[in-house]
Amino acid sequence: MKVAIIQDWLVTVGGADKVAKAIFDVFPDADIYTLVAKEEICDELGIPWNRVHTSFIQKMPFSKNKHRAYLPLFPFAIEQFDLRGYDVIISSSHCVAKGILKKAYQLHICYCHSPLRYGWDMYNEYLEESGLVKGVKSWMARYLLHRIRQWDLLSSFRVDYFISNSNNVGRRIKETYRRESTTIHPNIDISHFELCEDKQDYYLTSSRLVPYKKIGLVIEAFNQMPDKKLVVIGGGPDLQAYRKLAKGNITVMGYQPFDTLKEKMQHAKAFVFAADEDFGMIPIEAESCGTPVIAYGHGGSLETVCEGKTGLFFKEQTVEAIIGAVNRFESLGVQPFSPIDCREWAEKFSEERFKKEIKDFVEQKYKEYNSLQ
Repeated sequence: MKVAIIQDWLVTVGGADKVAKAIFDVFPDADIYTLVAKEEICDELGIPWNRVHTSFIQKMPFSKNKHRAYLPLFPFAIEQFDLRGYDVIISSSHCVAKGILKKAYQLHICYCHSPLRYGWDMYNEYLEESGLVKGVKSWMARYLLHRIRQWDLLSSFRVDYFISNSNNVGRRIKETYRRESTTIHPNIDISHFELCEDKQDYYLTSSRLVPYKKIGLVIEAFNQMPDKKLVVIGGGPDLQAYRKLAKGNITVMGYQPFDTLKEKMQHAKAFVFAADEDFGMIPIEAESCGTPVIAYGHGGSLETVCEGKTGLFFKEQTVEAIIGAVNRFESLGVQPFSPIDCREWAEKFSEERFKKEIKDFVEQKYKEYNSLQ
């Protein structure tokens, strides 16, 4: 079978990009189609540049660094790819990749990271973070997102089978598109994270420093626990604000290279995770280091953290709930969760497991699809 892989864009090395690379590893003869791509990012991921086909957005001004500015053109751009020569189309979609046009004889499987976030479940957060709550620009943005929601729902019917990256996203696919899905958790390359049983006297949190990640909430909680140390790693627009917010027991390091992040992750007594994520890879990376996780017990965390074995949950995104969870963690003893148990749990999310499950799913559905032709 001849395979095409559709990715929203390839301009950073994020979770969705790593998924697309893993799918390419399973089908190494595939071609990759994407709205916009950076050659150096493809090189870093290990994707041959001569296999990558970009849309007209690639030639638009500043598109490689400001691609989201062209959001109104995304639906039109993704529909311009000519995919008639392929038997199977696999889209890795959190925006518009699933919206490609296909023939009736072609099989389209969508690995869905989330229904379009800023069109559906994070609509109000997006408007708030973009400063588009009031005024003429706000109404223009709201109308644009309304039209994109209409297209997004319509384009969901172009998918033959949905794969969700978590049961959490599977429920949202059902709610948003009224479609069933099969969960295959994404690939986590834990081979670069080594087990470490030497834990030191500090907590760690890390992510891109934007409001919905709730890093500010974690900082506020530790501001009220001056006897407990917190290390914050990550870059983003809120970096300076968080540095001003943090008191003396908190170190806000900003963006750090991988080796520094890994070292801090290995020796932390626990990783604190307050975001409500679709899935969330970083708790598994922490667990692969043998580090337990104190997480907001909602969304993807319910699948990435095993309560009582690799960590514990707090039930509300509040300062009081985080303080209560940290105190409960410490009341359990010096090292309440086994680093070995944490590592063994993380290994269930391995890259090898993902590739096998994707390969088996695609081949099975292709066989079934052909039998119906």
